[in-house]
Amino acid sequence: MTVAVFFGCTFIAFGPAVALFLFTIARDPLRVIFLIAGAFFWLVSLLLSSLVWFITVQISNKNSAAQQRGLLIFGVVLSVLLQEAFRYGYYRLLKKANEGLLALSQEDTMPISMRQLAYVSGLGFGFMSGAFSVVNILSDSLGPGTVGIHGDSQHYFISSAFMTLAIILLHMFWGVVFFESCERQRWWALGAVVISHLVVSCLTFVNPHYQGSLVPTYIILSVMAAWAYLCAGGSLRNLKLCLTCKDKDFLLANHRPR
Repeated sequence: MTVAVFFGCTFIAFGPAVALFLFTIARDPLRVIFLIAGAFFWLVSLLLSSLVWFITVQISNKNSAAQQRGLLIFGVVLSVLLQEAFRYGYYRLLKKANEGLLALSQEDTMPISMRQLAYVSGLGFGFMSGAFSVVNILSDSLGPGTVGIHGDSQHYFISSAFMTLAIILLHMFWGVVFFESCERQRWWALGAVVISHLVVSCLTFVNPHYQGSLVPTYIILSVMAAWAYLCAGGSLRNLKLCLTCKDKDFLLANHRPR
């Protein structure tokens, strides 16, 4: 049973993201490089936020439960802000890199568009975020032990898997909206991305009441998915053509840089 839980939760958490990687990124070495770089940027942001949180915990009163909870909230907020700061730094770096690639290219168009870079970097952020969010939980799911035997929720593992899936996809959508907002200098949209990221992260504090965190998170996920679709140049007509398999150029794998 524990092995089934492990593989089931793993496929729930990473299945869609791995499928996106295999079908839209893996065949292009340039996209793979930018995805790995995005994952690295997220990792550095986590390292910095962990360092600050560790120092504050060491100098705080460890016997005060209220103070420790406040520090935990502080750590989450700081982590989100650093992640978005590094996302912006990565955008600036990719902007310079794309200009350099255009100068080296013999063609008049960029080898990879900013929309593609937004998608790839967002997925890189999501992969690394998901891995750090759920890897220890998946390890525990292999046993020994039985979840809920002492009256706790039996939905801990599957709820964590669905939350990880949402976080991975949200990072991808946040990346698309964030980059498009930077391109068009829509600062209110950047603020919306940061605020939605803060809200999703803080929703985890209501656990183990998982319905209180999962339902709002997936509502935000749906809104961000629609917003990212529009930012990527999508429309109802394109969606209809995609669903009816009549638009051969809709997939990112066949998308030409603009």
